[in-house]
Amino acid sequence: MTGREEIVTQIKGAPDLPGVYLFKDDAGEVLYVGKALSLKKRLASYIPAARGGAGGRIPVKVAEMGAKAESVDWIVTANETEALIVEDNLIKRHRPPYNIRLRDDKSYPYIVVTLEDEFPRVMFTRQPHRKGNAYFGPYANAAKVRETLDTLGRIFPFRKCRGKTPGRHSGSPCLQYSIKRCDAPCAGYITPEEYRRLIDQVIVFLSGRQKEIAQGLQAGMRRASEEMEFERAALYRDRLDAVRHVMEGQRARQSAMGSVDIVGMARDEGNANVQVFQMRDGVLGDRRSFSLENVEGESDEDVLQRFFAECYSMALTLPPEIIVPALGERDGQTAEFLSELRGSRVTVRTAERGDKRRLQQLADRNAVLALQHERLRTERSRERRWGALTGLRDHLGLSGMPMRIEGYDVSNLGPEHIVASMVVFEGGVPRKADYRKFSIAGSEGQDDFAAMREALLRRFARAAATAPEKYDPSFESVPDLVVVDGGKGQLGVAVGVLEELGLDAAVGVISLAKREEEVYLPGRPDPLLLARDDPALLLLQRLRDEAHRFAVSFHRTRRRSAGHASILDGLPGVGEKRKRAILLHFGSPERFLAASRDELEAVPGLPGKVAREVYDFVHKTG
Repeated sequence: MTGREEIVTQIKGAPDLPGVYLFKDDAGEVLYVGKALSLKKRLASYIPAARGGAGGRIPVKVAEMGAKAESVDWIVTANETEALIVEDNLIKRHRPPYNIRLRDDKSYPYIVVTLEDEFPRVMFTRQPHRKGNAYFGPYANAAKVRETLDTLGRIFPFRKCRGKTPGRHSGSPCLQYSIKRCDAPCAGYITPEEYRRLIDQVIVFLSGRQKEIAQGLQAGMRRASEEMEFERAALYRDRLDAVRHVMEGQRARQSAMGSVDIVGMARDEGNANVQVFQMRDGVLGDRRSFSLENVEGESDEDVLQRFFAECYSMALTLPPEIIVPALGERDGQTAEFLSELRGSRVTVRTAERGDKRRLQQLADRNAVLALQHERLRTERSRERRWGALTGLRDHLGLSGMPMRIEGYDVSNLGPEHIVASMVVFEGGVPRKADYRKFSIAGSEGQDDFAAMREALLRRFARAAATAPEKYDPSFESVPDLVVVDGGKGQLGVAVGVLEELGLDAAVGVISLAKREEEVYLPGRPDPLLLARDDPALLLLQRLRDEAHRFAVSFHRTRRRSAGHASILDGLPGVGEKRKRAILLHFGSPERFLAASRDELEAVPGLPGKVAREVYDFVHKTG
């Protein structure tokens, strides 16, 4: 029996029950996850694609997935709503390539509250969501997030320092405490319980309930005034003014509307745009725009339902009502799914008339315009990138289009902490998953040429590595063009490395000098000077600047780590909390070194046995 016949046999054996199905490739990787009221009937529609059929009746996405699929599994559920929940969990776990998904969903900016920390942080993030934290967003852009964080910092005195534990290495409060924007949990001026109540207020604010915060601040200001604590009252007044400024900025008011999300959608062949107008307490708090891909062959109901699962499943709070264009029979399933997430009833419905209907139509129009703008932007960007790559090929005399370009730079401030960077552009855009950093250890002193040689040798030697432990997908592909930052000297180093490894015929190489933006080519004594607005030169500059940024960032990290080294690092039985306790008790590392055994045993939170081991360790090593 062939592989195609095997998967068709599996499909025919599916039960006539609700559940979730998973198509997998020959390596067992999940290609697509779907749900169905009847697995048997739903999977039967995939038989033409599973047999390798193609044509106008089968969507391109389904035909591609069917050609790659080698097996299908399923999970039976009690009903279709339970299947929706299981489907959402499986999609988030496996990230199948053929499912509907938010485009570049990992890059959307969020505000995260790190509830898993003893003293939670409130931060900007683009990282994948971690269970146990609270996420708010996604926001339209990073500027909106930073503006919100700045407002939060003026209203709530939560800690602004980085790291899971609060405070600096010195153990003393920072400037934020002095200007009344932090309650200094690092110095023990606020208990974890009090700090957690503060964070609860931040969550209430981010949930759109600013009115509650304003009422609480007003009550606090009144109490402080009555108690003749005018400095504290002034602090409450300033924070209240900041909250009122936020509330006044939300102009559109529909007081009878309450808290509701208004959803609009537009779509073309393979993409969709969803607009969400967030009304909170009758105030239009925000408008958010989401782009989705892989929607070809899917119904509007499927696209919206997948959007709700993607976008709302990580939200800490949900409105009690959501207005949608149309979900048909899916209204009840989606409402049940969202109600389970919220912990109370959520109504999902289509508005027939009134203000909600007009806002929903406005959301639809915004979605159409956003989709058109995205399409035009994508087409123009593609044309610009293709023009830049074509120009590079022609200017440099390359045999083919430079689809993969690698840029290298060295960063140092002396003989220590020398680093190099490798950045990758594919098709004229950054491929950040393939970026790599090199800690340079083999060069003597501050020698940029030797550092560049070491980085290039390590990179291209790894391209030929066959040992499994040395395999790195970013080094597997040999670039069409290598760009090094510098002049003739750096170019000579790169040419020598490629000749040494026998890659000089396969890989083009140039250097780009900063001052006059001169392009140096092998075998050519004079530099190539391109027009300042030439798309090819602009692409090279972006690559060079990105390599420089990446190298400098790594170099700063190395120096910062070295600068944070302390005499307290490496003490037996002493972690971050005990280091902080020692510094708070003695005030400085010098005073700690001069302490007697008895003085060490008197440190609060330091067990006697550990104190004696620390004393012996310090005096044994001097």
